[in-house]
Amino acid sequence: MRRFVSILVLAAVPSLASADQFETVAEGLAFPWCIAFLPNGDMLVTELDGNLRVIRNGTLDPAPITGVPPVYRKSQGGLFDVLLHPGYAENQLVYLSYAHGEPGANGTRVARARFTGTALEDVTPIFDVKPTKDTPVHYGGRMVFLPDGTLLLTTGDGFDYRESAQKLDNLLGKTVRLNDDGSIPADNPFVADPSAMDEIWTYGHRNPQGLTVDSATGLVYLHEHGPRGGDELNLIEKGVNYGWPVITYGMDYTGAYVSPYKEMEGMAQPLVYWVPSIAPAGLTYRDGDLYVAALVEQSVRRIDLDADGRVANQEILFTELKARIRDVRAAPDGVLYVLTDGAGGKVIRVKP
Repeated sequence: MRRFVSILVLAAVPSLASADQFETVAEGLAFPWCIAFLPNGDMLVTELDGNLRVIRNGTLDPAPITGVPPVYRKSQGGLFDVLLHPGYAENQLVYLSYAHGEPGANGTRVARARFTGTALEDVTPIFDVKPTKDTPVHYGGRMVFLPDGTLLLTTGDGFDYRESAQKLDNLLGKTVRLNDDGSIPADNPFVADPSAMDEIWTYGHRNPQGLTVDSATGLVYLHEHGPRGGDELNLIEKGVNYGWPVITYGMDYTGAYVSPYKEMEGMAQPLVYWVPSIAPAGLTYRDGDLYVAALVEQSVRRIDLDADGRVANQEILFTELKARIRDVRAAPDGVLYVLTDGAGGKVIRVKP
């Protein structure tokens, strides 16, 4: 297994953007979590509270999309990602990830549906994280389609169940790889192991909420929340163990060590880690750079990648917004959009 080199960037260039660089496209959203771009130029936005909204011709439709399945809304639980099928122009299929269940038994679910423009129809759950848990936190929930047409989903460790991230008999603290109908690809790394869950693609994650693919190279990048510090950006590869909670650069919220180890044989090192925590919450790839939405830092981090896909430098952007940033996405035309977190969340277009 290739070993990664951990990089801690101690200084970053501050943003030089001006206030007139930002255009508010929509506001008054209830904890917006994700944005997706339709072929006709419209945009879909999820609200953690459980609504799917559409921005048509640059204006937020006041009526939510109907047919969205009920979500378990508590603490970090709710409606997470919306993702278009690679063949959306022909099949109108979209995917939702969301918290499902009840206080004593809940987890991350993925459903597939057909979007008519005003409603979701033929809504079908295709995947559930197993086992369920009794905590309303650490769901993961980010999705992306890989170049081979399979679906990658992040799952969280459930907070109180962090040791499960190292065990292959469950789906907590993992990335899972599925076919577009929810079935399991025959070439997943642990399908031949009778003691492992066949859906697992990678393991040893805490709460990964950023996932993106460089379409030119096929490289997959993921970031995840650390505890007090130790947020990580990782290059995701088949079957790899990313270490949580055996190795970490963060501390427990009590100030105690989660683990005394920062590295261990057989466990991958992050491309970069952040101490103190920036609370990374969204991730996108554009023109050789990664863009990381940061809640605590109230910024977007631009990660400059070198020719080998490694971190060369970082830049802190968009602090002028003075807001927690939940998601950042590059539209098909390359323009960046950011979602601000909170009960009055906004969709903001960054002018070229």
